[in-house]
Amino acid sequence: MIINHANLSILNQAFNGAFRLGLQSAAPMWSQLATLVPSTTSEEKYGWLGNFTKFREWVGERQYQNLKAHDYSIKNKTFENTITVNRDEIEDDRYGIYKTVAQQQGQDAATHPDEMVFELLNRGFSTACYDGQYFFDTDHPVGQPGKQSSVSNFQGGSGTGWFLLDTSRVLKPLIYQKRRDYTFVAKTSLSDENVFSRNEFVWGADGRGNVGFGLWQMAFASKEDLTSASYKDARAQHQSFVGDNGKPLVINSKELWVPPSLEAQALEVVQAERLANGATNVMRNTAKVVVCPWLAQ
Repeated sequence: MIINHANLSILNQAFNGAFRLGLQSAAPMWSQLATLVPSTTSEEKYGWLGNFTKFREWVGERQYQNLKAHDYSIKNKTFENTITVNRDEIEDDRYGIYKTVAQQQGQDAATHPDEMVFELLNRGFSTACYDGQYFFDTDHPVGQPGKQSSVSNFQGGSGTGWFLLDTSRVLKPLIYQKRRDYTFVAKTSLSDENVFSRNEFVWGADGRGNVGFGLWQMAFASKEDLTSASYKDARAQHQSFVGDNGKPLVINSKELWVPPSLEAQALEVVQAERLANGATNVMRNTAKVVVCPWLAQ
């Protein structure tokens, strides 16, 4: 390949197309349990998290519902993925293999939010959410000031974690905050420092955003053995949650998320017609099983 401006422009278009193809061909999982929140600044504050309001019959004057303010924010971070290719490789027409690398960069960009979202979910047992407690904890404060009680969204145990999620709400258990889309940038001008000094072309992808916890009420975790009994108990606890006003939150524990190692147990709990003792499985089809490799951490 003759290295000139016209040919490099064509090459960059091809690499950018490969990146976009990779971006579109991936099947990320994060959107199933995280709400996308566009960001317009370096940090977004979520002081309103956890405020559940209810309608009432309008009799007399309006009744103002005081919303608690929480000091919870998510700061955006910048992420990059950059490759260098020796100029001679391109000159010798070996650019085909690097086009594949650009496509892989696109796939990596599409699934990078997965990496962030599920890493945070796995750290939910030791990382605080908006109310100052761990996201999965046994003593979340619920109720009006002075009348609060502790509510648990963690069943306990020390084994492999599994999760009941309500993903039907606008605000899901986690938040993916996006400040800037992932983009593909080329540094292939013959006057660029990397070409002049190191005889290298550079292609890089970068994006900006971060993840954080949404509503702990939408998630219930357990590290107990996944059995019909533990599933029933977790589901009953999860769907019994109430708001600060004492009204039911009407939780729908519609999804059972498990790592690959618990797939068989999960399917047996919610899909088998009968239990091991021959009794009817009354919990059959009460949740959708979602097997997520990112939970095998």
